[in-house]
Amino acid sequence: MHPYIAPLRLRLNGEALISNWRWLSAMSGGAACGAAIKADGYGLGAAEVMTRLMRAGCRDFFVSNWGEAARVEPLLADGVNLSVLHGVRAEDMVQALASRARPVLCTPLQVARWRDAGGGTCDVMVDTGMNRLGLDWRGDVAAAVAGLEIGTLMSHLASADEDVALNATQRERFVGVRGAVAAARYSLANSAGICLGDAYRFDLTRPGLALYGGIPRASAGGHIRPVVQPQAQVLQRRRLMAGDAIGYNATFTAQRDHEVAILNLGYADGYLRGFSGRGAVLLEDARLPLLGRVSMDLIAVDVSARPDVAEGDWLTIDYALPEAAAASGLSQYELLTGLGARFDRLWE
Repeated sequence: MHPYIAPLRLRLNGEALISNWRWLSAMSGGAACGAAIKADGYGLGAAEVMTRLMRAGCRDFFVSNWGEAARVEPLLADGVNLSVLHGVRAEDMVQALASRARPVLCTPLQVARWRDAGGGTCDVMVDTGMNRLGLDWRGDVAAAVAGLEIGTLMSHLASADEDVALNATQRERFVGVRGAVAAARYSLANSAGICLGDAYRFDLTRPGLALYGGIPRASAGGHIRPVVQPQAQVLQRRRLMAGDAIGYNATFTAQRDHEVAILNLGYADGYLRGFSGRGAVLLEDARLPLLGRVSMDLIAVDVSARPDVAEGDWLTIDYALPEAAAASGLSQYELLTGLGARFDRLWE
């Protein structure tokens, strides 16, 4: 059977992915540099990301749950670690006890469940101020985890992308817990945390966003390369006459004649309505603006300046992550992880 070719695709730059990890690794100093590949590798494909980063030298990977772990565990090379950030539920225990992946134990009940089952090496999350998952730093964490063999004791920074006092506060709390709890390694920094400096890096860093081309802090902007480039195919070229409206609710009315390309892309693909009237496509040196609202499967783009654009052509979506986040009101994380399953994902 002839393979289906989708009318929209993600061009994924494997060289840029590796370059980003190597820069983050260098910035991690003496700490090992891991990789968060949860949410299917931030939407790029966890297996493909993991395979490329293992070849580059990455030895620590992080997923959110055991379903994600099952999909990538068969790819693990010798000496590579896989941690499951959401810990271990009762429903996960059969798989977890047989797996090479380690749970990141987050609650007293998870700790008891793992200890009572005679589980092996685990990781532990301590909450130092984000108030999501983790054992409370104010409690007796050492007593709570007594008897566990801890591979990595970790916490997570809430506001590392901002210059706020909470960063130093969380670090100080983590240092206090580190002094009381024995573990093979200690880990605090995400992508933005790596950029905060050596004091935040400890033994292992856990970048996510920056691996995939996101800019966690301004200081990373000259070093992180874009990895993801969405493209969509022109389904129709048409003329919009002065006075005509286009799209749902007629939010754009033409003041002059326009040449318009209708592209196979919409909010069902993760290109959300926040781009309505703000998004654009790129063609060589031209930036061609989006007209009207983003609909479920379609967008309309002004191609008046490009008479060469025709039905069947591929156009590149303007998706530089910081700028696209500012235009759409979405975070860089949402822009990446929301890219839908209907894209063909093509690694270069």
